Amino acid sequence: MTDLSYPIGKFAMPATGSAAQRTQWIDTIAATPGELRRAVQGLTERQLDTPYRPGGWTVRQVTHHVPDSHINAYVRTKLALTEAVPMIKPYDEEGWALLADTKLVPIATTLTLLECVHERWVAVLRAASEADFQREYVHPVSGKHTLAAMVGMYAWHGAHHVAHVTRLRERERW
Repeated sequence: MTDLSYPIGKFAMPATGSAAQRTQWIDTIAATPGELRRAVQGLTERQLDTPYRPGGWTVRQVTHHVPDSHINAYVRTKLALTEAVPMIKPYDEEGWALLADTKLVPIATTLTLLECVHERWVAVLRAASEADFQREYVHPVSGKHTLAAMVGMYAWHGAHHVAHVTRLRERERW
């Protein structure tokens, strides 16, 4: 793919998500912290402050965004598993990317946070039953979603942002 915004393509939920597909997605989620750590390993401060595409976030912002997003997904997972069709709260991704922690906190701290969140999230997902994956939550903008669909989306989401960094490194020969 040559689309700098969607280097692995846009996410498309298959008509049916099988148990085997969900296992693969969970494995992808489990691998995301290591993949992101490898993607940013050895980058200089200047490289971390380079946008992955013209008009896009910097590598630093992308790195901090992944755990921001996945913390929200972890909470949404727990809400979907413990409440009857909860209404979740979206967050302002752009606003979060501009907050002080994105500039002040080292990415090493953020990568550790991602590892810790994923360890707990993956444990919950691997323990979920078939019925659990059919549980739903409501996003106020995009409507109802099953836990299965969310798992697929976040497997894609992590790989999507890792690809932003790795493709930039390839283009820049870093």
